[in-house]
Amino acid sequence: MITLFKCYKPLISIRSKSPREMITLFKCYKPLIPIRTSLISRSRRLIHTHHHKISVAGDKYSDNRTRVRGFSSIGQSQPSVNEKTCKIIDGGGAERESSSELWLYNTMSKQKEAFRPKVAGKVGMYVCGVTAYDLSHIGHARVYVCFDVLYRYLKHLGYEVNYVRNFTDVDDKIITRANELGEDPISLSRRYCEEFHQDMGYLRCLPPSVEPRVSEHIPQIIDMIKQILDNDCAYIIDGDVYFSVDKFSEYGRLSGRKLEDNRAGERVAVDSRKKNSADFALWKSAKEGEPFWESPWGPGRPGWHIECSAMSTAYLGYSFDIHGGGMDLIFPHHENEIAQSCAACNKSNVSLWIHNGFVTIDSEKMSKSLGNFFTIRQVIDLYHPLALRLFLIGTHYRSPINYSDVQLEKASDRVFYIYQTLHDCEYILSQHAEVNRKDSIPTNVISCISKFNDEVLSSMLDDLHTPVALSALSDPLKIINDLLHTRKGKKQELRIESLAALEKTIGNLLSILGLMPRSYFEVLQQLREKALKRAKLSEDQVLKKIEERNIARTNKEYEKSDTIRRDLAAIGIALMDSPEGTSWRPAVPLALQEQSPGAT
Repeated sequence: MITLFKCYKPLISIRSKSPREMITLFKCYKPLIPIRTSLISRSRRLIHTHHHKISVAGDKYSDNRTRVRGFSSIGQSQPSVNEKTCKIIDGGGAERESSSELWLYNTMSKQKEAFRPKVAGKVGMYVCGVTAYDLSHIGHARVYVCFDVLYRYLKHLGYEVNYVRNFTDVDDKIITRANELGEDPISLSRRYCEEFHQDMGYLRCLPPSVEPRVSEHIPQIIDMIKQILDNDCAYIIDGDVYFSVDKFSEYGRLSGRKLEDNRAGERVAVDSRKKNSADFALWKSAKEGEPFWESPWGPGRPGWHIECSAMSTAYLGYSFDIHGGGMDLIFPHHENEIAQSCAACNKSNVSLWIHNGFVTIDSEKMSKSLGNFFTIRQVIDLYHPLALRLFLIGTHYRSPINYSDVQLEKASDRVFYIYQTLHDCEYILSQHAEVNRKDSIPTNVISCISKFNDEVLSSMLDDLHTPVALSALSDPLKIINDLLHTRKGKKQELRIESLAALEKTIGNLLSILGLMPRSYFEVLQQLREKALKRAKLSEDQVLKKIEERNIARTNKEYEKSDTIRRDLAAIGIALMDSPEGTSWRPAVPLALQEQSPGAT
């Protein structure tokens, strides 16, 4: 038995000094906010919310963190997870028993399993990144938003997470695209890596702990290929190195597929020199016009699959907790990763293989190869990035999600409602000094918060069921609006204390889901601007229409007044009359509402 743990330790073990967003709520496996009479007293710290912000200046992915790091210690004020006692230890050292465990679906076992990390309190997670040769589409967005939610939730539970997400910057597609443009392949890939960073910033995805690139890890890749050859699981032909699938008896265990299911066109090259048609390249000999590196087998470059095995081992070791990616990577990519990692070290083991479902258009998978894709940039040109994020987590991560304008309109309408409610609440709270508030809230608000926390807790612990968590927002949002706008609500005892408790409760969930904006007002303005762009109107034009309608109403020309309202509603501009006058807000266009009458 030969192991390579020493060879593949992290290259550099240093902690990031840059600000990082960390959301830590009061309890790990208990309701998000404990219901006590002193709930609202921030000085007593019943609710712990840490705001270590990621800098997204001007909606750009701006991050000055150290790019390479190992595990960093958890700060004293953050809770930690003690697996031995199954208790939560908060910042003050007090222990609280957990009521449940996090369950995640394991593609390998085809069932949900209780998540128990290999090292108590720490999680090693590797997610396959993009092949950087073009702008990313919303299929990519779904992958990285899904795993961003998992990353955030693991951190919320108190785990110290080493999240590794790679860039493939050496690949056939990159070389082809670079040759078409007359550009250096590495330079082209570097440019699209930065474009990807911008997209992740728009979508409020936290940066991972480390983002290794293939071009920067050639020595580690060569070392792993050497080990596979030494263990007689690969062979050399004319400077190419192929993995021999016949030498790995468990090949196909992850996907449940047989060797003959390997198909050309799925990065399984057709080559008559191979011993088995399913054998795949670990190293490709150099060809004219391609980047290459020196190796024991001659100049060349790595095959696709070996990079993730080598880089995950470099930063997480051969044995770690979570390996993830899109469902399309199950076969052959992740199947091949397992084979080559086990061939290099028989102690190789990943506890959980997690995969998200496809984004579809007309029930067909969205992909660049099919040409039926929308880039993230195309979508957020018309819809706010947070509306896209809400759309992506509004369906369970393992289920397919069908992209359509009506679904994006509904998501946009929903985020506008959420942020308008919270903005109004924030405004009222700003007019009442915190020091004057009482340390109690009414029983109906306590009941609402308790029910909300129970629903969020059970849904998130059950394989990150984000749609259920999002639906739980309805009741607390309704109570806030009643307290803000109804005659009865405005007279309710402890109204301000209730608003503060509800706003904090909702904000905690939004932070966990990556939906907490820096400013409610800023996002509301951006949502209005996007709605105007979709309607192909300026705000001045809308205000002019409102004035025309006001004149028509004054003149009792009600048919004309109704026509103006209907015409604006048809293109997603809803008019709202109040004693203070008429205002407008974005809404789902009437034509799209009619396409989906059962929509929520």
